[in-house]
Amino acid sequence: MSNKFIHDNFLLENKYAEELFHNYSKNQPIIDYHNHLPPQQIAEDKTFANITDVWINGDHYKWRAMRTLGINERFITGDASDKDKFLSWAKTVPYAMRNPLYHWTHLELARYFDIYDLLNEKSAEKIWEETQDKLTSGDYSCRKLLQKVNAEYVCTTEDPIDNLQYHQQLAKSDYNVKVGTAFRPDKVILIDADGYNLYLDTLAEASEVTINSYDDLLTSLRKRIEYFNANGCRICDYGLAQIYFENYTESEIKSIFAKKREGNTISSEEALKFKSAILLFLCETYHEFGWVQQFHIGALRNNNARMHRLLGPDTGWDSIGDYPQAQNLSAFLNALDSKDKLTKTIIYNLNPADNEVMATMIGNFNDGSVKGKVQWGSGWWFQDQKEGMTKQLNTLSNMSLISCFIGMLTDSRSFLSFPRHEYFRRILCNLIGDEIKRGELPNEMEWIGKIVSDISYNNAKEYFKI
Repeated sequence: MSNKFIHDNFLLENKYAEELFHNYSKNQPIIDYHNHLPPQQIAEDKTFANITDVWINGDHYKWRAMRTLGINERFITGDASDKDKFLSWAKTVPYAMRNPLYHWTHLELARYFDIYDLLNEKSAEKIWEETQDKLTSGDYSCRKLLQKVNAEYVCTTEDPIDNLQYHQQLAKSDYNVKVGTAFRPDKVILIDADGYNLYLDTLAEASEVTINSYDDLLTSLRKRIEYFNANGCRICDYGLAQIYFENYTESEIKSIFAKKREGNTISSEEALKFKSAILLFLCETYHEFGWVQQFHIGALRNNNARMHRLLGPDTGWDSIGDYPQAQNLSAFLNALDSKDKLTKTIIYNLNPADNEVMATMIGNFNDGSVKGKVQWGSGWWFQDQKEGMTKQLNTLSNMSLISCFIGMLTDSRSFLSFPRHEYFRRILCNLIGDEIKRGELPNEMEWIGKIVSDISYNNAKEYFKI
């Protein structure tokens, strides 16, 4: 075996795991059905100035680790040079052992740059120079980075007001990686958020519908869904604390919306009723268009008010929330299913305490119409690590059918994050290979290999009709 830390059989602990990974999983293309990559950079095929530009800027996972080590914000999001920011990250990496960042860092250096040295203060200068030479060579532009990892399909995430001009450019280009978009209407649901009316004014402009009434809002949203659909969108996504489900009447919702539009304060109960109504409208509309809907639930966001004021959202101040999930989620899915308007659905929980809730909830609404119609998504955000993925795979296996699972996604803003698919595949193959070794699964390599291939690639390709 190689003495490299990242070697061919990294995380693979026996011959069965090795065979599953190398023969059935490793070379499968990547379908990354949810990420936050900027489509403008793909359309314009951006070339990055240096490794900080492509690897550290915007990565709040790294930022949290650096802050924990005591590195000053100047060297994280501040005005320090890109090289000094990279050197600060290099100083952090040796202290990140047992955090997934340690594995991801070295996988990414190996897969993109063919660098197998451990990143630390001693190696940092050499790695800075070597990556600099490669990034400025023309072979490491956004499009080429996606091709390096055998990406077949990547799906970015856009607000309903987006004009999708970069997706349109990509659709007309000869680029061989398909770039889709997901419709993310969180801002229209969160009626109690600051700036809600200003956002509706922007939505009105995008949809060319004056939004004075609740009916106007529904017309505006439907027009934007039609626009996204015409531009190839078949997926939507939400990032909510929890699923909302309160009983309401149409007259109540119209009155609540009018009250808000007039600039008046609405109560928390009124906000919950509105959120429930608009969420059901949107999801019934997705069913009509045959979209897949995704729900990321359970984050407690923007905990540090001081730093949120300074840096804004998505800069590393979020954590796991402990919201109740089961009852409202069940009622919500049941309301859609009762009308036969429940489209394909993927649910991701941030709180691992909800694992068994999610694994059993999906079985309530898998009605035999579609293989794996309602999915429990892979380990997300704080669960996107070896133990979190293993727990998700084990719980899904125990309480549903792992063979129907649509596998991994990056949920990332970084063009260097795609080895997370490899990381997941290695963990999956090692988990199953270990059970073959112990005699808990039969040594039927062809059949089990097919299941591994399905989870790695085929199930997602079928599910999203790619």
